[in-house]
Amino acid sequence: MSSNPFLRPSTKAFVREAKTLPHYSRFDFLHGYIYTRWPYFYIAVATGEHPLARVLLPLLERLGRAVSFFTRLRRNSRSSENGNGEVTFADTYHGKVVPLNAATRIVSINRPIPRTDLEHVIPYTRARELVVKNPHNIAVLQCPCRAARKKSCSPGEVCLIIGEPFAGFVAEHHPTRARRITSAEAVEILRTEDERGHVHHAFFKDAMLGRMYAICNCCRCCCGAMQAHRNGTPMLASSGYVAKVDVDRCVACGTCAKYCQFDAVSLVDGRKVIEEVKCMGCGVCIPKCKHNALALVLDPARGVPFEIDQVALPH
Repeated sequence: MSSNPFLRPSTKAFVREAKTLPHYSRFDFLHGYIYTRWPYFYIAVATGEHPLARVLLPLLERLGRAVSFFTRLRRNSRSSENGNGEVTFADTYHGKVVPLNAATRIVSINRPIPRTDLEHVIPYTRARELVVKNPHNIAVLQCPCRAARKKSCSPGEVCLIIGEPFAGFVAEHHPTRARRITSAEAVEILRTEDERGHVHHAFFKDAMLGRMYAICNCCRCCCGAMQAHRNGTPMLASSGYVAKVDVDRCVACGTCAKYCQFDAVSLVDGRKVIEEVKCMGCGVCIPKCKHNALALVLDPARGVPFEIDQVALPH
């Protein structure tokens, strides 16, 4: 397939990389290609915002079950052999919450990263590799989730596509909605979105070579992953931290509740309380508190933080 003269260079790069993965099927490639080639249509249908969603979603679900039946059997067989249990939708597509400092370090990587042992960091059966090639290649994409909404948050340029072949594919196939940026520009986008109170997610997708391919800056009103998570599909993993309230400093002003994207803040006996089950440890609320009453604290029960200098870089 990669010898086809009509394929764009970035598509050929995607094919070449896919061929190096022993368990990456033709269906996986087709899924990944459709997802990356037509993300706005894909996300609009998936979130139910597209006019054809009611018709297409049931059809696509049935088609997906039929086409991938044996593929899923094979994957589940491998997972069972490894003691990991059955593969679910959340295993194949999920995000890891990363506070601003950790997200900044990810987009500032200056060397390839070949780590495949993120079981404790990304607690899902599938897609838990961090293989970043040409990490200085970053593209920013107009957010498909925000584009799908009738009333969306601004700005649209908040999806950071990291490394190859992903950044090249997006930049080549979406020239009017994507552009290559520097690491410094990516850091500025992260900081600006953090100031708006939006959450940084490192996204992994089975069809995207089973790897991390993007950091998105998400809001609960637009993000399809956060929508799915609220509706019972556990596709977002905690950062490994939880926010704690210093009751002696808290004045119950409500600022933290205003910015919390996960509805984890409530008022009890006149004081703000963090519902730790809901808190994903994004850290967005911390700098918003003028009374320094909030802090992020490590919580071993919520998983290991995705901190690139400690987790990903070879020792």
